[in-house]
Amino acid sequence: MEKIDVTAMGELLIDFTENGISRQGNPVLEANPGGAPCNVLAMLQNLGDSTAFIGKVGRDMFGDRLKKTVQAIGIDTKGLVQDENIRTTLAFVHTHEDGDREFSFYRNPGADMMLTDEEINEEVIMNSRIFHFGTLSMTNETVRNATLKALEIAKQSGCIISFDPNIREPLWNDMEEARQQVYKGLSYCNVLKISDNEIQWLTGEADYSDGVLQIRNQFDIDMILVSMGNAGSRVYYYGNMVEANSFLQEGTIETTGAGDTFCGCILHYILKWGLKDITKSQLREMLTFANAAASIITTRKGALCVMPTEQEIKELLDSYF
Repeated sequence: MEKIDVTAMGELLIDFTENGISRQGNPVLEANPGGAPCNVLAMLQNLGDSTAFIGKVGRDMFGDRLKKTVQAIGIDTKGLVQDENIRTTLAFVHTHEDGDREFSFYRNPGADMMLTDEEINEEVIMNSRIFHFGTLSMTNETVRNATLKALEIAKQSGCIISFDPNIREPLWNDMEEARQQVYKGLSYCNVLKISDNEIQWLTGEADYSDGVLQIRNQFDIDMILVSMGNAGSRVYYYGNMVEANSFLQEGTIETTGAGDTFCGCILHYILKWGLKDITKSQLREMLTFANAAASIITTRKGALCVMPTEQEIKELLDSYF
């Protein structure tokens, strides 16, 4: 089996996003393929990296469509299982005027929750350079056990392990359980991508640097990235902290997939450089590129199928510098 640059595990679902108003005055919903891990992989595919996905969808119209979509992008689906009995997970996304989002999930249960540890494709993980995951595959016991098995395989195989908590509060029984599962993820990862509100929730620290210090005091993580929305992003790498501004776009319509786009770009640079001896100049280049890519996705509806190309990102950067 050929080496895979990045394998991601987690949810693959349909995001129903608002796309206008009908003649009757009702919101028109568009069925966009979604799920944070596959969004990350789609960005990596556009940058020329090889990817694979591990997860579960239903054997239904949505699951069939998702599988075909992911394959068309070029993501390997050897690890994608289809459930005969449980339906594909659905998410309904309401976008506020400021571009922020509110989620309603139809997932009680949803197929992504039902992946078992026996269904994990071990060979895919063992042949990966980076293994990426989030916490939606840790909300329920069945898929949590599968995730922990995958993490053990990734660790034993020498993968760089990347973690984006991507907390969705409605999916947790209580937020203390969510906190404990984030801690479990932190105990495995080499690279952490976390949003501004997530790090404040997790650590109780208003200052991001204080929050990073608290995490570092408990967990041995090489690189911690904090995405800060309109304020840009930061990377904490050993003794260095580098910050880069965001690229604000007049055409911004929603923020769906911005963090995943950012994360995909970061992993692309880690594939190029590894995690040793990265300079401050390189860290700034990495953040700037990732911020630019994230800004482009905010001008588009959906994420998985409309990730920016490398050429589009470079053209945006050229227009600024």
